[in-house]
Order: sequence, then C-alpha cells, then structure tokens
Amino acid sequence: MADQITKYSAVGRRKESVARVNLIPGKGDIVVNDRSIDRYFLRETDRIIVKQPLALTNNTDKYDIRAIIRGGGLTGQAGALRLGISRALILVDAAYKDLLRKQGFLTRDPRMKERKKYGQKGARKRFQWTKR
Repeated sequence: MADQITKYSAVGRRKESVARVNLIPGKGDIVVNDRSIDRYFLRETDRIIVKQPLALTNNTDKYDIRAIIRGGGLTGQAGALRLGISRALILVDAAYKDLLRKQGFLTRDPRMKERKKYGQKGARKRFQWTKR
C-alpha cells in the first residue's frame, strides 16, 4: 500500500466529444485511446491545443496522460482533452486555477451544432425560392 501511485482523474467536454483524462506522475507521455498523441492527432494545431495547459503550468515532462475520448471530430476532441487536462491539473495543485482560468482553459465551450429545421435545407439555409 505504501507504493500506491496517485492518479488524478477529470472529464472534459466540447461539442459532442467527451474526454476522460487520467494524470499520473511520469515523464510526459500522452496516450489517447491507446495511441500516442502524434498518431492520434494528425494536425499540429490539435496537438498544440492539447499541450497548452501543461506548457502554461510547466508540467510538460512531470505527468503522463492517459485519455479515453469518445464522440465528435478531432478538433472537438482536442478541445475536450484540453479541458480535461486543465481540470486534472487543478486537482494536482489548486494554485493553477487562476492561471488556467485567465487563459480560458477552464471554460467549457457551450457552442453546439444547431439542429436542422423542418421545411428547410439545414439549420439556417432554406430551399431555393422560385417565382414561377
């Protein structure tokens, strides 16, 4: 029992994506759905978004991250993972809260896809009107 590893868990969401994040003391490996971050997020911008909270708090090489992400697209998943990592870092040290809040990493992005309306082509677009 003395060598029990401390694990910090948090959940992040964005659009339809849900990321369950585990922060474990380690050397900085990020694994998403049993794949490394470089193989999961192919766009560099998505990888940068995920690493932002770690870079801001100088924890890039102090914690290993294991995440399971379901739903949505890759960019939404990256945003969900960033929120999950930020919430887990607060569990590590509450002093990070003001720093992360100021950068907007703790704010859940409320924007969702607008539903399609009946009698229309999409959420806002209408069918073409013809005079004759």
